[in-house]
Amino acid sequence: VQLQASGGGLVQAGGSLRLSCAASARFFSTLAMAWFRQAPGKEEEFVAGISRSGNTTADSVKGRFTISRDSAKTTVYLQMNSLKPEDTAVYYCAARQSAVASTGSKSYRYRGQGTQVTVSS
Repeated sequence: VQLQASGGGLVQAGGSLRLSCAASARFFSTLAMAWFRQAPGKEEEFVAGISRSGNTTADSVKGRFTISRDSAKTTVYLQMNSLKPEDTAVYYCAARQSAVASTGSKSYRYRGQGTQVTVSS
């Protein structure tokens, strides 16, 4: 499984961005996928996950970020609204063969390259 993340950029606080993670996977529907982020000097943080069992979102972004998937395009999206400077980080997408999206990054076998999101105040 190869993952290609895109959509990062520079945005002002209060703005929006949509990240995309395109997966080259034959059995996309069987994958649990997630977004993680890492800010400079901080540990990696779970952001949101999606699987056949449902969606899960970190408390820090709940109500502002939404994860979704398009099976026809084998792509997962992260819609980020009401962005804050503390959302600034490199965002990664990850995938694993599971019916559940774990919040632990080490449980994901596949990982894409990061995309930088910078939110200015």
